[in-house]
Amino acid sequence: MGRHYQSSFQSGQWAEDFAHAYLCQQGLQLIERNYRCQRGEIDLIMQQQAILVFIEVRYRRNASYGGSLESINYPKQQRILRTAHHYLYTHSWTQQHPCRFDVVLIQGTLITPQICWLTDAFRNETLF
Repeated sequence: MGRHYQSSFQSGQWAEDFAHAYLCQQGLQLIERNYRCQRGEIDLIMQQQAILVFIEVRYRRNASYGGSLESINYPKQQRILRTAHHYLYTHSWTQQHPCRFDVVLIQGTLITPQICWLTDAFRNETLF
């Protein structure tokens, strides 16, 4: 039992922490983490200047079962869009801010992760 085991929940939390720290270094400010409603969940909601940014974080240790980007399929995008719509509807202060959807892809080991930040990843989708 000398082998170190990390659950997918722990890996997911680590990836969100890593993405959060990276995005803060890039100048974004955290608004909310793990926003949940009946429609779904958004990992990070941040602000970059006047833009409200909804962020999906995906971690894959390796690409054997498909990479991080491939895991954000059309149904997953739709859940994120519906959850963001709920957030905008229930937080009136957001009406004065444009918004976008970013994806942070993390791949590799916890010791040597590789990060890729895709801004405006859902640009072809409409929120309403």
